[in-house]
Amino acid sequence: MDWVRSWCTAHLGAAPAAVLFERRSLSQVVGLRLADGREVVVKAREDDGRAAACVAAQARLAERGFPCPQPLTPAIAVGELAVHAEEFRPGGVLLPGDTPDVAVRYARVFARVMAALTSVAVPPPLPNPRWVRWDHSGPGVWPALGFLDSRDQSLVPAVVTETALRVRKRLPAANLPCVLGHADFEAQNLRWRDGEIWSVDDWDSLAWQPEAALAGAASGAFANATPPTLAPIESSAAFLTAYQELRARRFTAEEREIAWAASLWPALHNARWEALHGDRPVCSDAVRAQAAERLRRAGA
Repeated sequence: MDWVRSWCTAHLGAAPAAVLFERRSLSQVVGLRLADGREVVVKAREDDGRAAACVAAQARLAERGFPCPQPLTPAIAVGELAVHAEEFRPGGVLLPGDTPDVAVRYARVFARVMAALTSVAVPPPLPNPRWVRWDHSGPGVWPALGFLDSRDQSLVPAVVTETALRVRKRLPAANLPCVLGHADFEAQNLRWRDGEIWSVDDWDSLAWQPEAALAGAASGAFANATPPTLAPIESSAAFLTAYQELRARRFTAEEREIAWAASLWPALHNARWEALHGDRPVCSDAVRAQAAERLRRAGA
């Protein structure tokens, strides 16, 4: 990220004076102290057309007092990257655990996120993040991702592929309206202070999917840190029940099935990743143990 110095000078009015932290996953993220004393975070990711809407939505929420970092710039093109800066919001701790009572605490925050996003008008952030992109138009079960597709697919356990086929068939069949929602609602992206939510991060991962599907995906992934896994079935059930109560709207029978189908997809994506990279089969084992019951509840 050699361009960061000139980018900060041009768009933030000050050059970096110190690096606070750096990390790289799907995005390149660097925390900086600027020459004028401000502490900021600069995020860069492949510009696939999603970033502008995601940053705009995050800005709307922050302006209204939602606990998330305030963007300091819109998404700006730097070659093939989309780059923005946001305030550095340090502090808070991860809330561990995957029990039903912990699930309810996460459901409260997710309901708050979804309620806040209902009044945010931005273009749909498409394509959806790959771990919730069951709506892709490709011929196979998985969305096209060259760096994964080029690997030996025979390494993926049959139960993972077969479950993904059934989930992918069930989810688009519902034909439910799409809404804006947070699609990477995981423990590692939330921080808590004194028992209350302090910051929700990773707004790059907004998606345009049915509400029930987004809630379902969150119900399976809420406890994820490193490595990710799949929450226990009773905890996903507690999450979904609490979410509906907090939103004061009961899902229809079809929406409940869609929620259970979507609860599997992020874990299936992660299980495929594990197999193709030779990682410990944490998600694969969870899918093997839970797939039958989740598929039954999904009507898949």
